[in-house]
Amino acid sequence: MFQKLKAVEERYEELNRMLSDSEIVSNRSKFTELSKEHAELESVVSTYRAWKQTKDEIQDSKAIIAETTDKEMRELAEAEVDSLIHVQESFEDELKTLLLPKDPNDDKNVIVEIRAGAGGDEAALFGGELFSMYTRYSEGRGWKVDMMSASEASVGGYKEVIAQINGKGAYSALKYESGVHRVQRVPATETQGRVHTSTVTVAVLPEAEDVDFDINEKDLRIDVYRSSGPGGQSVNTTDSAVRVTHLPTGLVVICQDGKSQHKNKAKALTVLRSRLKKQEEDKLAAERSENRRSQIGSGDRSEKIRTYNFPQSRVTDHRIGLTVHNLEELMRGALEIVTDPLAAHFRAEQLKGEVS
Repeated sequence: MFQKLKAVEERYEELNRMLSDSEIVSNRSKFTELSKEHAELESVVSTYRAWKQTKDEIQDSKAIIAETTDKEMRELAEAEVDSLIHVQESFEDELKTLLLPKDPNDDKNVIVEIRAGAGGDEAALFGGELFSMYTRYSEGRGWKVDMMSASEASVGGYKEVIAQINGKGAYSALKYESGVHRVQRVPATETQGRVHTSTVTVAVLPEAEDVDFDINEKDLRIDVYRSSGPGGQSVNTTDSAVRVTHLPTGLVVICQDGKSQHKNKAKALTVLRSRLKKQEEDKLAAERSENRRSQIGSGDRSEKIRTYNFPQSRVTDHRIGLTVHNLEELMRGALEIVTDPLAAHFRAEQLKGEVS
């Protein structure tokens, strides 16, 4: 590990020199590329240097222990060594995590797709609440949420809603949200107070840029029509809604949220490109051989990744056996209550794999 850290530090210093070179500074694309790499290495290098400084301090304290005849000074130095060893071990644990291979999608914007599953109207209502939860969480981090398409239910909530969340690290924070979310509560329409179980499926896709996945225009069928809201009510009087069909795969994306046909087409293509990129990644990755449909499941109650139990204010993430009792806070946007433990768990699993 330390040989690798030394190489990282050398590369960091090389980047420092390169970023001061006038030729590179004048080349915007090259300067941006190197600046990004420099920023990614900075936390590793700063932690490594703190580890080295701690190592030097341990050696200094051990030298005092070896040389002094003063009992009190020796005891102080021994206590200092014990404390510094704990600090050093903490830095080593942090460095092991920092050196783990990084998901290349972690810093990307995301496309979040929420669909009502089993449970009818109650599922649509909860889909709307999940969308609000993700919106509040994102806004709390300074990210921008752009609704791309929505199919509202007559009782409220959404049969389907697709949104783009723009912000550095959005995919890293939200990637574990994909799957079936199960809700248990007494619906407003329930007259006998019985708890019902419903599901909502969530898919989180990293935004695919043009350079990530190229789409041949010949493979697309684009239809335009008049946007409509719940119950078929006209939203505007122009043919601004866009339906894009990818002929080779049969994937269909509809976008009608904006009043501009051009903007709706651009949004639909963004969603399509992200879906196609995800589909391609699933085919190539042996450990993630599932396609997009299997990622989010069918919406069946038994496929849940998380359960929201309102009567007991309890949230359980079934993947890691995590249970917390602050459901209201979570639904107000405090998603880190579950995402932080999830990220820590999967980092630990990844670390085990690296060590073994």
